[in-house]
Amino acid sequence: MKKLGYLILYLWCCVQLSTAQTNTYEVYTVAFYNLENLFDPIDDPEKNDEASPLMELKKDREGVYQQKLNKLSHVLADIGFERTKTSPALIGVAEVENRRVLEDLVQTALLRPKNYGIVHADSPDARGIDVALLYQKDQFIPLSQQSHTLRIWSDKSHRIPTRSPLVVSGYLGDALLHIIVNHWPSRRGGEAKSRRFREQAALLNKHIVDSLFLREPGAKILLMGDLNDDPINTSLKAVLKTQSSPKNLADTTFYNPFEKLFEKGYGSLGYRDNLHLFDQILLNGALLSKDKQFRSLGFFKSAVFNPDYLYIQKGRYKGYPFRSFANGNFTGGYSDHFPVYVILIKKA
Repeated sequence: MKKLGYLILYLWCCVQLSTAQTNTYEVYTVAFYNLENLFDPIDDPEKNDEASPLMELKKDREGVYQQKLNKLSHVLADIGFERTKTSPALIGVAEVENRRVLEDLVQTALLRPKNYGIVHADSPDARGIDVALLYQKDQFIPLSQQSHTLRIWSDKSHRIPTRSPLVVSGYLGDALLHIIVNHWPSRRGGEAKSRRFREQAALLNKHIVDSLFLREPGAKILLMGDLNDDPINTSLKAVLKTQSSPKNLADTTFYNPFEKLFEKGYGSLGYRDNLHLFDQILLNGALLSKDKQFRSLGFFKSAVFNPDYLYIQKGRYKGYPFRSFANGNFTGGYSDHFPVYVILIKKA
């Protein structure tokens, strides 16, 4: 009887060990966040940074700058934490003035222990704002980076300088990923009048993706950014031909998990008294796991990150992001955008 008991105990332990191994996954958060005019308090004579909200303040610019850094680091440290127990492995960001502000951001008390690296390139934007990628060095190994110039022209044939898409290739765990970080042209002048600029930005992204597939058939690609368009607009649906369902996608086709969220009423910013979902992360078919065991890195979940502290609690703008600058003053808020994120997983 004692031997039978030991046998049962042994078999029970084997089952538990097998179950634990079966359910062990590598889990990564990939996020995007428009940081709303993250400028340093130093005047750059080669940029129009005087027009930034920080530089327009009459006093304590350095103090406000430090407050904004700490506010943003609080948000970044929280994204995806409930599932991964750490901050995101990858963070695409927009509206940053230069590399210095990124270095200051990753050295804040909350982010310094995460040991973030920075991939950044200056773009020709008139205000001097850029996009960049932050990455946890123990989770992602960058191999290459390239900035692509977006050339758009006004009705009077004047070139309009704007943000350049940034392409970063590297290993997330043992999976080779290509990340395209964007900040597409704004809706200044109206959505219809400016639509062609965002369609041109989408077309540039399509050319980038085609080039990646020429070099690497089956490439795993994440396309993210503040696109200044909702998931249903022509830049995404007609130019990039994004799909709202992950089923039966070719490797070269993009799935937009934020389209369904938009249909359910989720947004990432308020624009002209409407809630929009301009901030998105797209995944190509190669990132959609073909089996339920996730033997290769694949998509698991998408979300808009909007905890209570990130939105306005009452008044006319209730539910909108708690922005950091308004009416020429620092509000004590975070950004005029909510972050968005996806969870990627792989069986360990």
